[in-house]
Amino acid sequence: MKKIFSLVLAGILSASILSSCVSTGKDEKTITVGASITPHAEILEVAKDVLKEDGYNLEIKEFDDYVIPNTATQSGELDANYFQHKPYLDNFNKENGTDLVSVLAVHYEPFGIYGGKTKSLEDLKDGAKIAVPNDGTNEARALLLLQEQGLIKLKEDAGFTATVLDIEENPKNLKIEELNAAQLARVLPDVDLAVINGNYALQAGLNATKDALALEDKNSKSATEYANILVVKKGNEDKESIKALAKALQSDEVKKFMEEKYDGAVVSIN
Repeated sequence: MKKIFSLVLAGILSASILSSCVSTGKDEKTITVGASITPHAEILEVAKDVLKEDGYNLEIKEFDDYVIPNTATQSGELDANYFQHKPYLDNFNKENGTDLVSVLAVHYEPFGIYGGKTKSLEDLKDGAKIAVPNDGTNEARALLLLQEQGLIKLKEDAGFTATVLDIEENPKNLKIEELNAAQLARVLPDVDLAVINGNYALQAGLNATKDALALEDKNSKSATEYANILVVKKGNEDKESIKALAKALQSDEVKKFMEEKYDGAVVSIN
């Protein structure tokens, strides 16, 4: 009886160990990445096919906000995320005590000024309403674009940390409304103009190169400063799986997809 019990116990332990090994092996070959719906998740779908050649499975989780993907990467729920630029990441780390790092700059999405009630910059009237994103780095980027168009003037030292409080001159008495970035395209019919993030513009069916009244110059400082990046928790950037993901995102297949799909609204860095 004791012998039978020992054999049964040994069998259970062996099965448990085998199951653990299989599970671990599967986890090591599965990369879970959080991403904005457009264009990030779409780009990752192409990278997914490339990764298969290296034996990795890419699991893509879509998010419509700029907070959860970072907190989930910090906690380990996600292996990486792909939705933000470096200034936003740096500000997020500072404000939330997270320890996230950039692995790779993948692409750039030019910010655009889109017409709502007012269909051209020349027709903009005194006291017009302009909606901009309310998160620190993106608000600065929007205000800098408005300044480039001569609509406002910022304090000389404002730079990439500018807020509405840094507006020094506002000749048209424009009313700048700070809103969540995801809401900007939705409120477009209710404001005169809106400065919209590239990914949210795409989700709303807007293309910066075709629909924007003005957009950032691809050779401007913003193009490099605001490149969208692949992000991981510090210490994970040298993992083989993350290196494979970075390689896939730099592949010719991904670059060609960006060029053909987005027609200038998403520009590959590589």
